[in-house]
Amino acid sequence: MNPITPKVSIIIPFYNCQYIDRAIESALNQSYNNCEIIVIDDGSTQHVERINPYKGKITYIKKGNGGTASALNLGILHAKGEYFSWLSSDDMYHPEKIRKQLQFMQDQQAVISYGNYYLMNARDHITSEPVGVGFADKWFFLKTMRSGCIINGCTVMAKINAIKEIGMFDESLPFTHDYDLWLRLIPKYDFPYFPEPLVYYRIHGAMGSKVHKEVIRNEIHKVKRKHRDQMSRLINMITRAKRNQRYL
Repeated sequence: MNPITPKVSIIIPFYNCQYIDRAIESALNQSYNNCEIIVIDDGSTQHVERINPYKGKITYIKKGNGGTASALNLGILHAKGEYFSWLSSDDMYHPEKIRKQLQFMQDQQAVISYGNYYLMNARDHITSEPVGVGFADKWFFLKTMRSGCIINGCTVMAKINAIKEIGMFDESLPFTHDYDLWLRLIPKYDFPYFPEPLVYYRIHGAMGSKVHKEVIRNEIHKVKRKHRDQMSRLINMITRAKRNQRYL
């Protein structure tokens, strides 16, 4: 890596999460030194005391409750880094996550990338083989993303300017703001897959994907309808290009 290394802003949205200290610890333990950690407290009334020991080492911003998208957007607006990395308050990073993924992106000259990850339980124990999904062929990636989101947001690293230019996260979508943002970025940028699993995704009873399962399902349908035509055009374009290559 070049001697002058870009700053990476790790943004941690926090709302009443008992695992917030574990997330912060994993961000502070990164081997890559040029990181800033921004914790956005989205109107929490519980577990706030778990942040207190870290306040001299992180940027802590408290706001009224507005949802994860609003917390991420506020973090992006306060970020001083060139790159964005999202860490949910109940998840964790491997110490090499930022260094290795940033090197991967620089090697690929990528604006955004997503990656592999493990599942873990409430006691930080890994409970799965790597579960990320990567594609060698962009056509298969687009077809899969049109059907649903296979990108874990905490595996994403992206240039902050690209997120700002596209309009950031849609705050009207409480649960699928990430899926919507990726679909808005896909027409402009490739999404290379970082295969090394360096994110730990926690499965626990209070996680939003379990508590709000039905609402999330409806939101997914809404996002898919919104982007359906554009995704179909992209897929058709690649299909035609493949067909033409076959006859050259």
